[in-house]
Amino acid sequence: MKLTRIALLGAGLTLIGACSILPKSEPSDVYRLPAAQAPASASPAATQSWSLRLNKLQASEALNRPSIAVIPQGDVISSYKGSRWSDPAPVLLRNRLLDGFQRDGRVTLLSTDDSNFQADLELGGSLQAFQTEYQGTQAGVVVRVDALLVRGYDQRIVASRRFEERQPLNDVQVPAVVAGFGQASDRLTAKVVAWAVEQGQKLAPQRP
Repeated sequence: MKLTRIALLGAGLTLIGACSILPKSEPSDVYRLPAAQAPASASPAATQSWSLRLNKLQASEALNRPSIAVIPQGDVISSYKGSRWSDPAPVLLRNRLLDGFQRDGRVTLLSTDDSNFQADLELGGSLQAFQTEYQGTQAGVVVRVDALLVRGYDQRIVASRRFEERQPLNDVQVPAVVAGFGQASDRLTAKVVAWAVEQGQKLAPQRP
């Protein structure tokens, strides 16, 4: 019995010692996607009567996380140490698109997949790239989306298009990289909004 107690005590001390030498997690700088510059709102006459639901884009495991992704060379996907996004990339981009539609003003009946609201059309698809890429010594942000417009009542795909924006970087420090993501996302958002509104005018059911 005495030997058993000594053995258990030794095991406990070993566990305590092991816990004390585990590396502490490094603090992270948390970044939002920089705020968009507000474009001129559409005239009231251009307001659409159909509703739109924005869904989070499908993404690979490497992009579906808060890490700020970077491809330093070849096909190796890494991330910036000690820095991360406030949300996974698909959420960041969905929210940026929602903000883009709100700023545009033509589609006012908006919702997201965080709610169960039904809509005439749904905007989704897949996020193919949301990262910094190096070509030799030159770095740039790449944002690539395969967008799908889906009819709400039967989930039929009615339109699709690929969007891609690249933003060259003169500074590869994280704050400058984050600013580059904001610029690329702004341009991509403007193009997606214009395309979705154009398609919606042709495809969505018109209400009296």
